[in-house]
Amino acid sequence: MPGLELFGSSEPTTQSTVVELPAAVSASTPAETNGAASKPGVYYNPRLDPKNYLDGPLSIDPSTRLRQMLARPGIVVAPGICDGISARCALEAGFTCLYQSGAATTASRLGMPDLAIATLNDFVEAGTMHASLDPTVPVIADADTGFGGPAMVARTVTKYIRAGLAACHIEDQVQTKRCGHLMGKQVVSREEFVTRIRAAVIARDSVPGGSDFVVIGRTDSAQVLGMDEAILRLKLAADAGADVCFIEGVKTAELLKSTVAALAPKPVLVNVISGGLTPSFTCQEAEDMGAKIIIFSLVSCVAAVHGIRAAMRSLKKTGTDWTSAQGMDPKAFFEVMGLNEVVTLDARAGGKAFEEV
Repeated sequence: MPGLELFGSSEPTTQSTVVELPAAVSASTPAETNGAASKPGVYYNPRLDPKNYLDGPLSIDPSTRLRQMLARPGIVVAPGICDGISARCALEAGFTCLYQSGAATTASRLGMPDLAIATLNDFVEAGTMHASLDPTVPVIADADTGFGGPAMVARTVTKYIRAGLAACHIEDQVQTKRCGHLMGKQVVSREEFVTRIRAAVIARDSVPGGSDFVVIGRTDSAQVLGMDEAILRLKLAADAGADVCFIEGVKTAELLKSTVAALAPKPVLVNVISGGLTPSFTCQEAEDMGAKIIIFSLVSCVAAVHGIRAAMRSLKKTGTDWTSAQGMDPKAFFEVMGLNEVVTLDARAGGKAFEEV
């Protein structure tokens, strides 16, 4: 299967064959790989080496653009989106990367809590829509556990790539998972976690013509087994090909700094949820501590709850939506949703249906 040759191995497989590194990935190139190519079982793909993304204009391909952003100075800030409205608002505000939260997707599409209720199809349908609003803006998407064994993890990554998403994170919780900021989490073995990451990487590398899709390894083990185990798991995930490391629930600035140092040079993602396990770091604070990506998973859906609650209570009390509308008429609302772009496209194509709106 394409992609397997990028994992070095010095041990026979169960079929008594040896997966050899291709010549371009041999141990004669340690300067380019920090020695990774000389370590048995360590993934290295020379095409995806960060140094290849340092120069040149930003790509229109969202996965390539995300790799460029990761390779260059500055932290990547990705606000959590929960639907088309929140995605449009994030783009309007000028954000250059978006995050499709699993919790937010479950809440917005199903009206349910983040307790392993949403399916792969729920996530892919949401991701397809989010990625289409501005196809050049990278969307990082939660992929939970990958929704099953290695074959299902691979299917998940393939469907995410086809949806136009730029990256996903896959975690080590059991299949009956929960939000990473709730208590009572359980995690699978190190071996199963690494298998998930390896399946994701092989699927990415099996895309005809090559894909720059970013695989993020996430561990929820810090609250269950301690920080040392969490860091070890992410080192194993990095060796299996994870492009970015994500420890959920880092509780202090000191722990974030030590995590970044332990995993260097791999980029580290930090997830900030107000009232959650991780302190409410600002973007600048996270960057100063060495994080490369910061996501604010629930920023849009929590704001939506507050705003919609207030609007509904006002309507119930006053009998009118005048106050909550804040002067926004229907046309102004649709303009946030891309009205002008659609009308312009229709006119350029010769359509006359929307000459007046």
